[in-house]
Amino acid sequence: MKKVITMDMIGKIRRMHRRDKKTKRQISRESGLSRNTVAKWLDEVESLEPKYRREAVKTTKLSAYEAELTQALKADARRPKKERRTAKALFAQIKAAGYEGGYTRVTDFIRKWRQGKGQGDAAAQLRQEPEEDGPAHQGCDHKADAQQDGQLFMRDMLHVSHILSGVSIPRVISFVNHYLSKYNKKLLRSNK
Repeated sequence: MKKVITMDMIGKIRRMHRRDKKTKRQISRESGLSRNTVAKWLDEVESLEPKYRREAVKTTKLSAYEAELTQALKADARRPKKERRTAKALFAQIKAAGYEGGYTRVTDFIRKWRQGKGQGDAAAQLRQEPEEDGPAHQGCDHKADAQQDGQLFMRDMLHVSHILSGVSIPRVISFVNHYLSKYNKKLLRSNK
């Protein structure tokens, strides 16, 4: 089983070598670390903390098609749930475009996109606070605006369930309350 090398352990190794004048082999026996590990940390010029060295992200066969998949997923996020394309359909689409990789790589990408930023981006468009009426709206026909807003409200409420899928219920309620309060303000102004 591998031992985790901490800065304390590295300090102990260096003290055993420099102060106690122990050989690398003796330090290895006492510490339970391999001689190569002991030699590595004794020969290190700078006293750096050990770090995991992650390799650069490799390009995959899917890399060339990620933009196309992302675009398709963004378009699907705005559609009702039953009209969205499945992972198999998206796989077939990029396969027709020349993708030679596997289905699992595509499903992993789609899952990460949906769990990560993807679904959130589409829902964020709806979650943004509507702008308050400013001086530009003074003198407008508020009754016509309120009627049009009522129609838009009904349309938006029909679509809110699939756009905000995955968003917490309190967020949906706060959105609806905000929208209703703005709609009611316009109705009150139009009745004056």
